[in-house]
Amino acid sequence: MFDEDLEAIVMDEALKVPETFKLLSLGAMSGNKTMPTASVRILVKGKEKEGASIGVGPIDASFRTIAGLTDTSSKLLYFAVSSITGGTDAQGEVLVRLEDEGKVVIGQGADPDITTAAAKAYLNALNRLAFLKAV
Repeated sequence: MFDEDLEAIVMDEALKVPETFKLLSLGAMSGNKTMPTASVRILVKGKEKEGASIGVGPIDASFRTIAGLTDTSSKLLYFAVSSITGGTDAQGEVLVRLEDEGKVVIGQGADPDITTAAAKAYLNALNRLAFLKAV
């Protein structure tokens, strides 16, 4: 574990809002001759939901599935992937910026798997939007 790994974990915990939506599992398939597909299982307000979608790539398919399961229609304004550590087992970080009903939030997710990191970032942002709507 590197210092950068710890930073990512701390950031995730320090900027925590209540989890209206929580990732339980994600499976994605992609390739040059394969239809990109994502299967997602999440908790929505304590209730387990599962679904699958196709997309332009595995992250797009994941986001489409999550949007359908959470019944949200936010607009993705920004998406960035970066490596927190080096090597083939590097921890990846994804930042997203979402807009919904004039509210703009940033979500962050970290994981060795970029598709999972993206799903975590997207759900983190959706949780922030849900929190802002509730206050």
